Amino acid sequence: MTETKKLALMTSGGDVPGLNAAIRAVVRTAIYYGFEVLGIQRGYEGMIDGDFIPMHSGSVSHIISRGGTILQSSRSERFRTQEGRAVAYQQLQAAGVQALILIGGDGSMRGAQLVADESDIPVVGIPKTIDNDLTGTDFAIGFDTAVNAAMEAIDRIKDTARSHNRLFFVEVMGRNAGYIAMQAGIATGAEAILIPETDRDIQILYDNIERKKCRADSSYIVVVAEGDEAGGAYQLAEQVKQKWPELHSGVTVLGHIQRGGSPTCFDRTLATRLGVAAVKAVVAGERNIMVGEQKGALTYTPLSEVLNRPLEVTPEMLEMLEILSQ
Repeated sequence: MTETKKLALMTSGGDVPGLNAAIRAVVRTAIYYGFEVLGIQRGYEGMIDGDFIPMHSGSVSHIISRGGTILQSSRSERFRTQEGRAVAYQQLQAAGVQALILIGGDGSMRGAQLVADESDIPVVGIPKTIDNDLTGTDFAIGFDTAVNAAMEAIDRIKDTARSHNRLFFVEVMGRNAGYIAMQAGIATGAEAILIPETDRDIQILYDNIERKKCRADSSYIVVVAEGDEAGGAYQLAEQVKQKWPELHSGVTVLGHIQRGGSPTCFDRTLATRLGVAAVKAVVAGERNIMVGEQKGALTYTPLSEVLNRPLEVTPEMLEMLEILSQ
């Protein structure tokens, strides 16, 4: 796509660790291929306002280890309207933008599809979400850091649980997907893991409590995904208290601690690889796709096919959890 000389870049939706690594990779790769790069500040809101800044190699120096996003982000109600989007496209055209690279999650990708449908600007998406629930990639930027942050926090909480023989409910993020809960729960040896993708886990928890409540080492950890059908950690703790009033329990909601901080090595390298791939896709004339990594290979998925991907709960996984909860 040699005729494209001006490329715009934006981050959209919730922040995740690794965004700055992706921004760095996009900017420097675009410059390598002869593009001028405009950074769109504040996501779709900044696109509507024409809040564009020129970016050069020095703009992205020393940012690979930083959390958050130097371009900032937002959720835009105005972009949901036809009128708001029309203004956004006018701003892109006035700035001479000939291709757009967007780093975002499922909502942002739906917005990118609207840009592709309603304008003639080619769009390439880069997946980021700590929920890790996007089709078209095995891992999204931010997930690895988030799950490691959850693991470290749960390890610390276990010290208190053991010291006081307590039951602790730890709620992790993930929206309607159980990826963080499942991996963090397995990695920390949690006695029970409750995720939205199955309703069997609540009975496993009750059986486990009944079996262990008379043991001397009766402290244990329950990891709860925020979207689990049993409710959040506080609701679940109340249910257990009503059933077993004699049990002492605590509740910790990790919240946004999982979305901040310096990205892990995995997230930095994934973000870098996808950032380079996104620019190369533009150069090759690809349009209206999301780059991803599946089974170690770079892949392209049409934006129209990027959907929420629930965690696949297999019989083997359920058996493993039941075995390890003994």
